[in-house]
Amino acid sequence: MRSFGMSMLWFWVCYLLVTAVGILHTVFNIYVLHMQPMDENSMGEAYEKTKPWHPLYNILLFTFFGWLYLNGLTDPTAMDAILTGAIWAGICIVFDVFGWVLIKHPWSLTFREFYIDYQPWISLIYCAIFLGPIIGYLFTLL
Repeated sequence: MRSFGMSMLWFWVCYLLVTAVGILHTVFNIYVLHMQPMDENSMGEAYEKTKPWHPLYNILLFTFFGWLYLNGLTDPTAMDAILTGAIWAGICIVFDVFGWVLIKHPWSLTFREFYIDYQPWISLIYCAIFLGPIIGYLFTLL
């Protein structure tokens, strides 16, 4: 992979931004749309209503940040885009186990909640992360 450091910079900025957008969407649902927040039994209606939007946040943002990364390379190739998408999706898959399941915090989930109950959204999110740099690469060709 060319310019691994820049790839990681763009990846982590995007990952944090996607996470922030999801949190802000949930907060919007609570305070503006007056949906129920999380309680001791569930993540709450406000979060549940954001789930269908999660793949959209990811495809838009990871495409943009994939484009930023690939546009910064001299003569990027489709293989650069595929490798970037695979690495970014792989990092997310591993990091999410720790960040959303194993490390306990108010928004952490069980394995079942994250990998079974969050279907099809989590699978679509990982596909979007993989495809983001590939779509971003296509924009470099324009």
